[in-house]
Amino acid sequence: MTATPAINGRRQTDDASRVFLVRHGEVQNPDHIVYADLPGFPLSPTGRLQAEQTAGRLPPDATVVTSPLERAVETAGIIASAGPGRLVVDARLTEWRLASRWAGRPWDALDAAFPGELSDYLAHPRDLPFSPESLDELSLRITGSIRRHRLAISGPLVVVSHQDPIQAARLLLTGRPLETLNTDKPQHAGIVELIARGEPPWVEIAMWAPLQPDVPPPTVTPPPGG
Repeated sequence: MTATPAINGRRQTDDASRVFLVRHGEVQNPDHIVYADLPGFPLSPTGRLQAEQTAGRLPPDATVVTSPLERAVETAGIIASAGPGRLVVDARLTEWRLASRWAGRPWDALDAAFPGELSDYLAHPRDLPFSPESLDELSLRITGSIRRHRLAISGPLVVVSHQDPIQAARLLLTGRPLETLNTDKPQHAGIVELIARGEPPWVEIAMWAPLQPDVPPPTVTPPPGG
């Protein structure tokens, strides 16, 4: 994140206009399954460490609002337990419903099961007629939740969700085109810090992520499952 005053290594802010969008930590998923909203995919040990590092970068008195999915709730719980802030679960912050179409399959088998869909997602994510939820609908769902919670509280707000939901909200709130969904996405347990305004666009002032596992890159970019 950008340099700001810190106490004991933790970021401090007295600006209630700040919103911190956080992707959950790395998931225990050795078979590289598209887990979408399936149960049984908790954080890996690395994911828990990432969440702990992320907690140290966030205001300790923040209200933490999270997706109901296990990996997000676990990440949010680690963040909330680092301070006196409260934890709220909001079902509207769940994964993009596109992922539920592919759920349970290894992501490297998607082309065989759904020919052309992964390529379409990567090339033009705003035009996916096969998706049960469009990218525009996703962005409105997530930003609606964020705005509601920002108006309802007076202190810092941390929102924990998934890669594509976080990215879609980030783009819509800052006035950038949704077509750029697959550019510069938040990594596991990454933070996007925004300054909220009454009228759009909001201002992105920082992006940070903890260390990511040192593994070889996949031969194909994975689908949403983050």
